[in-house]
Amino acid sequence: MAFHLEHFPYQPLKKYIMKKAIRILGLFLLVFFAVTSLSSCSDDDDPANNDFFAGTYRGSISYNDSDNDISTDNGSVFVTKIASGTKYNFAFSNGIPDLNGVEFNQEGDHTLVMVGSTATSYIRIDNNELKILYLKDGSTWTANCTR
Repeated sequence: MAFHLEHFPYQPLKKYIMKKAIRILGLFLLVFFAVTSLSSCSDDDDPANNDFFAGTYRGSISYNDSDNDISTDNGSVFVTKIASGTKYNFAFSNGIPDLNGVEFNQEGDHTLVMVGSTATSYIRIDNNELKILYLKDGSTWTANCTR
């Protein structure tokens, strides 16, 4: 009895192998995308690690030195993060001098606190509020603002 290749069932075998290969490839892609999307959920999205705090805060602001006494309940402070990544600039409205290059540390999950803060001199930013009581060289800046 002679065996001829044309009688061997190649077509069903090819279909079986292709179906298995497509299933394995599909499963691999599914696992790859699941792992990729889960691993991209890190603390990079934490507001303290990005420019979340940058923007305009509105509310009560004041400034006092030997020559000036400026105060308003309808002021604004524009906050920008500078290149260092841990320092911020504060541009006040109403002719109040800016505060530049103030360094911050993260406190808790979503709050930045000025490096060297004390009970009588601090800048604190969270997701909704900016609070400032800053003393330097005989000058005093204050702010109690929200977004």
